[in-house]
Amino acid sequence: MAEVHTIEERGSEKLRGRDRRALNLSTKLTAHEAKAIEEAASRAGKTPSEWARDLLLHSALIGSHTQMEMHIFTELVGIQMLLMNTLEPLLRGDKIAPEQLSILFRQVQTNKATKAQELLAKRSHNKEK
Repeated sequence: MAEVHTIEERGSEKLRGRDRRALNLSTKLTAHEAKAIEEAASRAGKTPSEWARDLLLHSALIGSHTQMEMHIFTELVGIQMLLMNTLEPLLRGDKIAPEQLSILFRQVQTNKATKAQELLAKRSHNKEK
């Protein structure tokens, strides 16, 4: 199990709009593992520490939900996306062509999981504040 150490105590003042990070989590890696992490972080435009923190927090958030809960939440987000994108033109009095509706269905199917994850991450980030 990874070791958790507290580092020097600091005041509780905010840093860039968030609480100061005061715990350090470390692990040992092989040279090959470290290189893979550095490359993944670089592709994401992040430092290895930022990349690892984001991945760990995301996994902790998603891991706290069952697969069925995540599936249901993702489908609800898809329904919300579909309603938001169809009701607006209808309320303006516009008609939606069958081709437009097909495109919208494909877009919702493609993007609903990503949008659901973004919403959960945003909610988790807001809880940290």
